[in-house]
Amino acid sequence: MEQPLLKVSNLFVELEQHRILEDISFEVGRGETLAVVGPNGAGKTVLFRTLLGLIPYKGKIEWIPGVKIGYVPQRFSIEPDLPLTVAEFLKLKGGSPKEIETEISSVGFGKEILNQQIGVLSSGQQQRVLIAWALVGNPDILLFDEPTSGIDIAAGETIYHFLHKLQVGRKLTILLISHDLQVVFQHATKVICLDREQICFGPPKQALDATTLARLFGVELEHHHCEHHD
Repeated sequence: MEQPLLKVSNLFVELEQHRILEDISFEVGRGETLAVVGPNGAGKTVLFRTLLGLIPYKGKIEWIPGVKIGYVPQRFSIEPDLPLTVAEFLKLKGGSPKEIETEISSVGFGKEILNQQIGVLSSGQQQRVLIAWALVGNPDILLFDEPTSGIDIAAGETIYHFLHKLQVGRKLTILLISHDLQVVFQHATKVICLDREQICFGPPKQALDATTLARLFGVELEHHHCEHHD
């Protein structure tokens, strides 16, 4: 059996003496999509930041040796008058001009965007530039904090269809935080439910039963609702 790309065992995170994550264990294999779900304040972004080595923790986080990680944060606030073009921004990641053009094109932009200042782009355009940034260097795994479902990468292609296409084309592993259960059922191979502690882990159709959903979101959801509503 192939070694998992990421294996997390008994993970505990405390910030300012508050327990944020308690006894979290899961693993992700190559080419899988793991969705992280849970109410606001459940520790989802903290989990990502811990996996990236930005927050101290207890327990074990084991990445496969030599793994390359791409990260797309939830928000990206840039001053509109920041004198930095898209090309200059992507060069900071160490991409060659050819690679930068390839990744900009992969998120649906033409070359002309490279000369635009990043601060004047719309939030949807900035999100796409961030995805291109994450793809520079050809990562094995992409961590995606709340992709905005409203972003169309190209005509009619939502961010989730785009991610799926990327994943298949590049054999990428994807970890994504999402509030949209329809997306989770449609695109994730595994789901982990957090509310500071681990509530569930497994394939979405098995893990996200009515009891789990009621516990996570405090509402009684019928299964057919789960598939169509946030």
